Amino acid sequence: QVQLVESGGGLVQTGDSLRLSCAASGRTSRIYTMGWFRQAPGKEREFVSALSWSEDNAYHADSVKGRFTISRDKVQNTVYLRMNSLKPEDTAVYYCAAALSPRYGYYNKDGYDYWGRGTQVTVSA
Repeated sequence: QVQLVESGGGLVQTGDSLRLSCAASGRTSRIYTMGWFRQAPGKEREFVSALSWSEDNAYHADSVKGRFTISRDKVQNTVYLRMNSLKPEDTAVYYCAAALSPRYGYYNKDGYDYWGRGTQVTVSA
């Protein structure tokens, strides 16, 4: 079992920055990839960013590339999502997820085994 707890969401204005955190606990040695997804009202949950646990390879969706950065603290088993130049279309609930294998690819939510409860990010115009 892996437990994930997100934090850091909030209400900001267009152009502001936020840093989300995801603290992982439990059997973290089994993690293959950590990812961030988001879901806006009435929309499907979509891929945002991912980080391979052993090699620290980072991946970002085209919609956030150049604005968002995923990183982690290996000692604290915490993954961060730094979000700069936020836009109203970034408004969503952001979820942290852990995959124990690469079976569906880092961008596919069906490949993730554990999920956090989410943290709300709201960007006002």
